[in-house]
Amino acid sequence: MSSSSSSHRNSVIKCKGVVCRGPEEWKVEEIEVDPPQASEVRIKMLYASICHTDFLISEGFPLPLYPRILGHEGIGVVESVGEKVAELKEGDLVMPCYVAECGECENCTSGVTNMCLTHPFTFSGLMPDGTSRLHLPAAGRAGGGASHRQPLYHLLSCSTWSEYAVSDANFVIKLQDFQPDLPQLSLASFLSCGFSTGFGAAQVEARVEKGSSVAVLGLGAVGLGAVEGAKVQGAATIIGVDKNEMKREKGKAFGMTHFINPDHSPDRSISDLIKDLTDGLGVDYCIECTGVAPLITEALDSTKVGKGKVIMVGAGHTSFSVNSVSLLAGRTLKGTIFGGIKPRFHLPLLLDRCKSKEIPLDKLLTHEIQLGDITKAIEMVHSQDCVKILIRI
Repeated sequence: MSSSSSSHRNSVIKCKGVVCRGPEEWKVEEIEVDPPQASEVRIKMLYASICHTDFLISEGFPLPLYPRILGHEGIGVVESVGEKVAELKEGDLVMPCYVAECGECENCTSGVTNMCLTHPFTFSGLMPDGTSRLHLPAAGRAGGGASHRQPLYHLLSCSTWSEYAVSDANFVIKLQDFQPDLPQLSLASFLSCGFSTGFGAAQVEARVEKGSSVAVLGLGAVGLGAVEGAKVQGAATIIGVDKNEMKREKGKAFGMTHFINPDHSPDRSISDLIKDLTDGLGVDYCIECTGVAPLITEALDSTKVGKGKVIMVGAGHTSFSVNSVSLLAGRTLKGTIFGGIKPRFHLPLLLDRCKSKEIPLDKLLTHEIQLGDITKAIEMVHSQDCVKILIRI
């Protein structure tokens, strides 16, 4: 490595980032992004997107860690790498992830989970060494210097709502055969979490079988991903459930066969409405994407006695209760992170589908903003027509 490259790699970068100081207290501020350590990369972010999890974490789920830089979906280009990074180099187009895959630990080789033990998923908001690479400048503080800067928490293993981000290289995948001017590049940001989580919930976690029936509760980006995953798996009946009538057409675009708006039948339960469409038996699989605690039991009751399987994708509750009878009747309830997706194995396959337009990710895009307009997203995300917001950085 040349001395100029090494010097650049070892420098602190001042840039703009979205600082969260409390629930929906978002502000674009100047921050400092430290150089990558030995096994890390620093990324110049090109695009990011907004996921419901960003709102949940800004509200203090599961831990109220402030101040922090938000964002966990995005696409960028490697600006510098640590000396122990071998698989990535400066200039590579990459996607930061919040789940890693060593391919060798007990979990990675089990074939039943994506929760790597070597590089574990964490809510700590810190890098694997327990420190942060993001700081507020020491402006106006006596003495100045790095020791007087205020650390900022990362969001999961990244923080993409910033002009620059630092991530452990094990949580970053290279985008093969993508070019910066490829129209699908910006849309690939949607695969960083939401859509892929739903897709994986159907394909990897539920392992939906051909000819089966599937219900999806909540048709945001995650739910639409679940619909797409169920379609790819060959499900014969795919029932989408959402109170937003606009989601009827969105669901159809991804392969939904039936739509239920619970507000149209306020005196009946969601599980009964689903059974009406399945000869009173319920569905083989239900994927719960809303994060609304009471719907967990509804999801269980909407599946078949003795064999029904529910994949709980939606977050937002640290605890919840279910009707034990619904479980005792032979149904299965399974939680998931990232829909069981393994970044190095599954994401390249999804990215290929994105590049070839097999997955209509453009149907998810409803709003675009610049990083400096991030506060507008708070209002946008609550509008009836919003599915995904793309942030151009």
